[in-house]
Amino acid sequence: MAYYENVFIARQDISASAVEGLAERFASVVKENGGEVTKKEHWGLRSLAYRIKKNRKGHYVLFNIDAPWSAVQEMERQMRINEDVLRFLTLRVDELETGPSVVMQSRASRDERGRRDGRDERGRRDGRDERGRRDGREERERRESKEERGEATDKSKRTAVEEKEGAGPSKETPEETKVGKATTEQEEPEGAES
Repeated sequence: MAYYENVFIARQDISASAVEGLAERFASVVKENGGEVTKKEHWGLRSLAYRIKKNRKGHYVLFNIDAPWSAVQEMERQMRINEDVLRFLTLRVDELETGPSVVMQSRASRDERGRRDGRDERGRRDGRDERGRRDGREERERRESKEERGEATDKSKRTAVEEKEGAGPSKETPEETKVGKATTEQEEPEGAES
C-alpha cells in the first residue's frame, strides 16, 4: 500500500465537534476500502488567504493515510459531495511523519513563548479592554490607593474648593449671561475712549 497525506478545509460556521464527525466519516471510508488512517490532526479554525465560497476562515484537518489508491479515490469522492468541505488536497509521500506536523509544532512553540506584542490571550494589552481603555477595576484601585496615601483625587479637590467658596458652580443660563454682557456694554458710551 502507498502512503498519502490529505488536508481538507471545512466551513467556518460548523462546530468543532461537527468537524470531528466529518473526519471520522472520511476515516471510516478509508478503512472500509482496505486502508488505515494512521494520524489525524485538527489544526483548528484558521484564516484563508482568499474567500472560498463566501468563507474567510476554515477548519483544517490533516490525515496520514496508509491505503490503496482506490480507498483514497473514494474518500476524495465523498469530500467532493459533502458541502461542508471547501477544499481538499491529497499528496503521495514516500513515508509518513511520526509525531506532530509542522503546523502543530509551530503552534506549540508559539504558545510556549507567548505573544511578542505584549498582549494577553484575548488580544488585550496591559489590562486594557478592546477599545484601549483601562479596566475600571484598575482605575478604582488606583484611586483608592491615592486616597489611602492622603492624596486627593481631582474630583475631591473640586468639591473641597466649592465647599470653601460656599456655593456650587454658577447656575446661570446662557441667556442670562448674554443679557449680563449686553447691559455692561450699554453702560459704556460708544464714543468715549479712555
